[in-house]
Amino acid sequence: ARATRSAGRQMRSRLLDAASRLFRERGLAGASISDIAAAADAFPSQITYYFRTKEALFVEAACRDMLYVARAAEQATLQVHTPRDYTRALVESVTATDSVAFFAEALTLTRRRQDLAPLVERTIERLHGEGLRAYSNQIERHGWNTLRDPDATSRRFWAVAIGVMVEGYAMGRSADELCAEMLRVLGEQATTKTSTPLRVVENNDSSPSDGEI
Repeated sequence: ARATRSAGRQMRSRLLDAASRLFRERGLAGASISDIAAAADAFPSQITYYFRTKEALFVEAACRDMLYVARAAEQATLQVHTPRDYTRALVESVTATDSVAFFAEALTLTRRRQDLAPLVERTIERLHGEGLRAYSNQIERHGWNTLRDPDATSRRFWAVAIGVMVEGYAMGRSADELCAEMLRVLGEQATTKTSTPLRVVENNDSSPSDGEI
């Protein structure tokens, strides 16, 4: 039984790997079930067995890729020491891949396929939960102080990331342009007079830091 479950997990992973690559290259309409099965060295019937429909496979692949992006972003911040470097490391990691735009397509798809919405909702909540944990760890590790709730900060970051990436890909912007735009938006939101400012400062320093998240 364990061998069967392990084989099933491996097959699902192969199908998701192949689907992610083809969906990102060709889009939902351009990647057929037969193409994905062939790329995964599988049979089309195995896709319907594990995922039921191509749309369900699309959403699950996008959600998995989004969680991979979040993990990579967390890894990219492990060596930073200032809030400015922390924000830049997050933004550079997120904008270096098209996975966020892929996830945004999945969000749009669930508008027509409400049966797929729970997976997207769970993914978003996991993003927020993991983001909160990672950010809280950094605050504790470096002794930063923040005037804004870390949970709100995490949720705002991903909302900005998705919005900037959707607009940027629609406009054909490069990764560098996406990075610059996201940093600009985050900076404006941190300093706007109409909202509570988020200033992260190191302990024993009464002046604002050179970076605001």
